[in-house]
Order: sequence, then C-alpha cells, then structure tokens
Amino acid sequence: MPPGRSSPATERAPLILRRLRRAYPEARIALDYATPLECAVATILSAQSTDVGVNKVTKSLFSKYRTPEDYLAVTDEELQREIHATGFFRQKTKALKGLAHRLVDDFDSQVPKTMAELISLPGIARKTANIVQGNCFPDVARKDPDAGMAVDTHVGRLAVRLGLTEHDSKEAERIERDLVQLVPKRSRLNASNLFIEHGRRICLAKAPRCEDCLIEPLCPSSQEAGLGDLYRTPVRQRGGG
Repeated sequence: MPPGRSSPATERAPLILRRLRRAYPEARIALDYATPLECAVATILSAQSTDVGVNKVTKSLFSKYRTPEDYLAVTDEELQREIHATGFFRQKTKALKGLAHRLVDDFDSQVPKTMAELISLPGIARKTANIVQGNCFPDVARKDPDAGMAVDTHVGRLAVRLGLTEHDSKEAERIERDLVQLVPKRSRLNASNLFIEHGRRICLAKAPRCEDCLIEPLCPSSQEAGLGDLYRTPVRQRGGG
C-alpha cells in the first residue's frame, strides 16, 4: 500500500518531494544576486519583505555597493535611504554595516564558506547561512557537517501542515533539525525552494488551496479531507502537554 496522509513522515517525505519536483522543475531562489556578498545582503534585506520588493532595491544597490568597503564608506543615513523600501531599514543597516566590518577585519573582504563561519557574522543566522552556502558554495555544503536546510516562513508552515515536525512554525531551528533527518543533504537546497514555491502558489497561510494541491493525499492538514489545520493548532494542544 502506498504512503497516505497518516503514514510516518519518513515514508511520506520522499514522495512529497518527488511530486513537488515534477510540479516545480524550475524552483530556485527568487532573490537576484551575482556574488556571495550580494546573496548575503539580499537575504538580510528579505526579512519582513517580499523578494520582488528586495530585487527592486538591490538592482540599484548592487550597482553602487560591490564590496564590503563600499558599505562602510557611506553614512548610516545614506544606506538607510538606499534600503528604506525593504522595511526595518535601521536594523538592516546595522546588520549590513556589521557584516561588512567583520568581512573586512576577519575574512579578507570575502564571504566565508562554512556554516560555522557564516553564522558568526552579524545579521546572519542559520536560515541566511544555509541560503548563502547552498546557493553560492554547494560543493562546500555537501561536505560541511554543520550544513542544514533553510527554513523560512513558507518552509516552516509546510513542515507543520505536512506533519514533518511537531514544533511550532516559528521554531525555525527545531524544524530544521527535524527536516534534515528526512531530506538527504544533496536535496536540501532544492527542498527549501520547492516548499517555498508551493507555499506561495498553493499552500497559502490564510486559505490553503487544498483542492488544487498535488500532495493533498499525503497531507494530515487537508481541508479537502475535512481535517484540522496543524498550522493553526497550538502545539500544546497537538502534543497534549
């Protein structure tokens, strides 16, 4: 009997990814960048913003700021004006300036390649580090024992709805630990991109389109099947304690 929505996550996860790959063969990071520094900056700016909005800002930003030194050469106020449209521009300016200082002081102005080094940088937590490493240094990611899987709001939501974790959708690092047990290292970057694509098109936060979902038969949160949405069920109630 093939896996169903009540099957263990270990049985459902490979089939879920296989179906998503068929649906979104071109799934990739939506941020525009040409260098590891641009990837890091764009990902930092994407917090609480849309990728489309970030790409509009970085089109101009990246033509002016090509090195860490360029970010340090301007005042906070000027950089804030450049990135204002992405929101939270004061905090993001602080993060970008801190990142630039560390790259200049400790990494010869180059973005490091290992997870341990990446997460030591200001403004870069595990999600950003996984995105930068997976997209810019895939060969290193395949060998790095600390490499994981980027968990953004879409990945977190789908992981919860699909029953691939028992943690709350906002507990990104705990969800990541669960997902890396289910997704082979070579597939993790692609898996994140697939979840994000599906989350944007079908598995919407407020009104999931379960009737149009190709992985609905594998989903324990299917509204089509009349089930409760695990994404909207408090963890303490689901876990019973």
